[in-house]
Amino acid sequence: MDKDKQEQRFRLHIGQRNIKTALAATICALMYMIVDMNPTFACIGAIFGVGSDMDSSRKNGGNRFFGTIIGGFLGMLLFRLYIWIYPDGSHHFLMLLLVFVGVVVLILVSQLFRWPGAVQPGGVVLCIILFNTPVDSYISYSIGRMIDTGIGVAVALLINWLLSKERVDKWLGVFKKRTDENCEQTD
Repeated sequence: MDKDKQEQRFRLHIGQRNIKTALAATICALMYMIVDMNPTFACIGAIFGVGSDMDSSRKNGGNRFFGTIIGGFLGMLLFRLYIWIYPDGSHHFLMLLLVFVGVVVLILVSQLFRWPGAVQPGGVVLCIILFNTPVDSYISYSIGRMIDTGIGVAVALLINWLLSKERVDKWLGVFKKRTDENCEQTD
């Protein structure tokens, strides 16, 4: 392929989805900064939740939200079992069995609820809870991640609804028409 065709194929483009995704993440970060909380998981939920249209936003956001819910509750249950056996939460080979069982159950529950896209985000939350959460805060941590993700997905859906392609195109059409009318009046 010659150089001109390569340059035509690779073009950087900032479109409406880019702007909506950045706006949703920024709004989440602002909301959390105002209340002096960490916005990470809300921002992640927002970024996952913005799609090219409302249907894809619902699907993407639903995958993230339901995956986080399933992985969060499953992680709490398995971690509770683990600290019942190892109260100090120290890493032990039993955790390998719990991860295996957890991932299998996560996939089955995701299939049961017809959300196969929930497996990946659910697996992330499951592993974070099992391997990276202190014994004394695993419940509050898990519930916090579910709430944060829900807020992020809700912001993404709101932004995608408010700034739908049809609505933005309509606003731009009105703006262009008014601009053209003003230019004609000044001529």
